[in-house]
Amino acid sequence: MDDHGIALPLSPALRWENDADGPAVVLLDQTRLPAAETELACRDVPALVAAIQTLAVRGAPLLGIAGAYGVALAAVRGDDVEAAAALLADARPTAVNLAYGVTRALAAYREALGERGDLVAAASVVLEAARELHVEDARAAARMAGHGRGLLRELVPGDGYRLLTHCNTGVLVSGGEGTALGVVLAAHRDGALARLWIDETRPLLQGARLTAWEAARFGMPHTLLADNAAGSLLASGQVDAVLVGADRIAADGSTANKVGTYPLAVLARHHGVPFLVVAPTTTVDLGTPDGGAIHVEQRDAGEVTHLPVAPRTPVAPAGTLAYNPAFDVTPPELITAIVTENGVASPVNGKTLAALVDAGA
Repeated sequence: MDDHGIALPLSPALRWENDADGPAVVLLDQTRLPAAETELACRDVPALVAAIQTLAVRGAPLLGIAGAYGVALAAVRGDDVEAAAALLADARPTAVNLAYGVTRALAAYREALGERGDLVAAASVVLEAARELHVEDARAAARMAGHGRGLLRELVPGDGYRLLTHCNTGVLVSGGEGTALGVVLAAHRDGALARLWIDETRPLLQGARLTAWEAARFGMPHTLLADNAAGSLLASGQVDAVLVGADRIAADGSTANKVGTYPLAVLARHHGVPFLVVAPTTTVDLGTPDGGAIHVEQRDAGEVTHLPVAPRTPVAPAGTLAYNPAFDVTPPELITAIVTENGVASPVNGKTLAALVDAGA
């Protein structure tokens, strides 16, 4: 527990370590789940960048924390901190938290170096800045869970919620208990969760591999479904609300999240089901005016043409082209509410969103 009574990560998603082999950012390798819980020690920034790009570490809030620790890693090692920060910030372009964490840690390093002119002292300062961000995210996760739980009580009468989620938004993406899945966990602990429906989440199966792993870990009643079964599930009346996270939220309230989120929002609107986005205010990028301005990462075609688990067995003929955006963008008019640590934006627009960001300033 920290000084505010907030629990730090319940799973070893990421930690700082300085052992006989030197400093390292130690990750729970998410590419190996659920088959194996294997740790990956990144002992320099190129190794951490590779882990970010291969999704060994992923999820918007955790990427921000990883970015901050990465700057600290370069400083403690005596590497070129400015060059390391540039590498980290560009590792995944859509997730704004990564650049936020890097920028915040780099600012702390520059300020300390300018004031003291001591590289060792500056390294100590930037490591402390990364740890502060880690704890702040844990606090934010706890507050988001509370706000989201309260919103569910308003929107869905009674208990026994049947909730649908996409991708992975729990302890594996956060310094605490997550974003959207943190809200689900709060409902579960209250005895109010009847069923968590989990989209498998193509093409990398973060829902099947990661969210189902977390749900089982916490004893949540859960069922996995193919992404293209979500429409029939909603049509059958078996979903009370859809909860998802976000990797970037534009100033107008448009949200970028794992590809497949936008069609869920369309389906939810058609069937009259609340569609909730849960994300910390660090995911809000007021410098991005709207959804059209969000840079959407395109990933390797092999993630579509081959099975996303080892061995990489082809499922399409050799030479088949693939469209593989990592994210899609949901416009604000399809979002019932955005839940942050500072409260809830509803209706979702530039004014309500900016007010929540200002509340935490």
